[in-house]
Amino acid sequence: MSPGLDAVVLVHGLWVHGAVMALMRRRIARSGFRVLAYSYPTLRLTLTENAQRLARYCRDISEPRVHFVGHSLGGIIVLRMLELNRGVPPGRVVVAGMLFIGSYAAHRFCRLPGGRAALGRSMSEWLAAGGCDPGGGRDIGVVAGSLSLGLGSVVVPDLPRPSDGVVSVAETAVPGMKDRVVLHVSHSGMIVSSAVARQVCAFLRDGVFVH
Repeated sequence: MSPGLDAVVLVHGLWVHGAVMALMRRRIARSGFRVLAYSYPTLRLTLTENAQRLARYCRDISEPRVHFVGHSLGGIIVLRMLELNRGVPPGRVVVAGMLFIGSYAAHRFCRLPGGRAALGRSMSEWLAAGGCDPGGGRDIGVVAGSLSLGLGSVVVPDLPRPSDGVVSVAETAVPGMKDRVVLHVSHSGMIVSSAVARQVCAFLRDGVFVH
C-alpha cells in the first residue's frame, strides 16, 4: 500500500488530551501518513458514547484508508467503535498499553475511595462488559510494555509481571491479533517513545512488527 494515501487517527488514553500525542503524531507523519490526533472526554461519557463520537469524527476523513492507533483507554474506544460501526474505511489498528483481558490494576483501583469515579464511565463500562468483538476483521497489532513504572505500580505493587506499570503483558492479548511486540517502556512512556513510534509505522505499513 502507499502510505501517502492513508490517514492515521491517534486516540489518547485516560485523564489526558489529544495534545499528549503530538510527538507520536510528528514521528508517524514522517513516514508519509496524514496523522490526526483525536480528543474526547475520558471521564464524562460512556464507552459506547465515546465510540459513536469517534465514528462521527471519522466521517469527515476523505482518505480511502484510515488506520487507528489507540493508547490505553483509546485502544478500547477504537475497538468498540469498529465493533459498532462496520462502515468505517479499511485500515489497520495498533493498540498500545491496552488491557483486553480483565484489569488487575483497575479492579484494585476501584476499591479505593473515589477510585471508580476517577476511572470514568468509559472504563467502568468496559470492565463490566468484559470485552468486545475486536476490529471487524482488521489487522490488529498490540504493543505491550515491560517497564513497570507509574501510578499502577504504586497503587498495585503486586501487579503481575511483566507489566508496563499499569497493564500486565498477559492482559494485552487481543483475540485474533495479527502480531504483538513487547518493548521495555512504561505505560505513559509509550506515547513519547521513538521505539513505539517505529513499531507503529512498521505495522501500519506491513501488517507486522519488527522483531
